[in-house]
Amino acid sequence: MIKYVLKRLLQLIPVLIGITFLSFAMMRLAGGDAVTYMYENAGTAVSQEVIDKTRAEYGLDQPFLVQYGKWFAGMVTGDMGVSYVSKKDVYDTFVEKLPATLLLTVSSVLLTMIISIPLGILSAVKHNRWSDYVIRFVSFIGNSMPNFFAALVLMYFFSIKLGWLPVITTDNIALSLVLPTLTLAIAMASKYTRQVRAAVLEELNKDYVAGARARGVRGSVIVWRNVMKSSMLTIITLLALSIGSLLGGTTIVETIFMWDGVGKMAVDAITMRDYPIVQAYVAWMAIIYVVVNLVTDILYHYMDPRVRLGGDQA
Repeated sequence: MIKYVLKRLLQLIPVLIGITFLSFAMMRLAGGDAVTYMYENAGTAVSQEVIDKTRAEYGLDQPFLVQYGKWFAGMVTGDMGVSYVSKKDVYDTFVEKLPATLLLTVSSVLLTMIISIPLGILSAVKHNRWSDYVIRFVSFIGNSMPNFFAALVLMYFFSIKLGWLPVITTDNIALSLVLPTLTLAIAMASKYTRQVRAAVLEELNKDYVAGARARGVRGSVIVWRNVMKSSMLTIITLLALSIGSLLGGTTIVETIFMWDGVGKMAVDAITMRDYPIVQAYVAWMAIIYVVVNLVTDILYHYMDPRVRLGGDQA
C-alpha cells in the first residue's frame, strides 16, 4: 500500500507543476496591465514613472520565467505574495475565506447524501413503478435547473414571499447557510440519485442477488449488506467529485448569496486583476483535485480486490 501511494504521489507532482505553470502563463498572456488597472479602479491618475516603479516593486518588470520561478518557490514555502488590491498577505486572506467554504461544502455534501442515497435505492428497488417514475421525474427537473436559477427561485419563495430566510449572508450564519446549501444540494442530489439508482439497479440484476433471493434472504438484507457494498465505489467517486468542486468554491452560489468563501474571493480577484489571489486560488484548486483523486484511488485500492490483485490491468 505504501509503495502504491508513493507511486501515485510521484505521478501527481508534474501534474501540479504543469497546472500552475499554464495558469500563470495564461494570466500573463490575457492582456491588460494589473498595475494600470489597479490605479484606474482606485480612480487615481498617476504618471508612467509611478506605474513603472509599482511594476518593479511587484516584480512585474522581470522576465516571465523569473516571475514564475519566484512565485513557485514562494508558494512551496508558504509565501504566496501580497494582494495588489488589499495589500494583505495572500495566504492570510485565503485562510480567512476558507472556513466559510468548508462549512458550505460539509453541509451541502451531507444533505446531498441524505437525499440521494435513500431515493436512489428506493427508485432502483421500485423499478418501473409509480414511485420510481416520480423520483426520476423530480430528479430530472432538479438536474436541469442551473444553480443560479435554483438560487433565484429559493430566494423568491423563502426570502421575499415567506420572509423566513435572509436573501444574502448576515450575522446569523445558521439561517444564512440554508439557501446556499439547498441550492447546491438540489442539483447534486438530483444527479446523484440517478447515478445511485443506476449502480444499485445494475447490482440487483446480477446472479448473486438472484441466488440470495432463492435462498430466502430478505430483500433489505440483500440491498444493505451486499448491493450497497458493491455500489460503494460509484458513491465514493461521486462524493470525491463533489468535495473537489465544492472545496474549490462554488463561485456562482457564493456570489449570489454573498457567501464570503474562496469562490467569491476568486471572482472579486479576477474582476480586479489581483494576480496573486487568482494564482493562489488556481493552485488551491489543483491541489484539491490532485489530493481528492489520490484519496479516491487509495480507497479503490483498499475496497476493490480487483484493483489490489490486478494492478494496472484492473
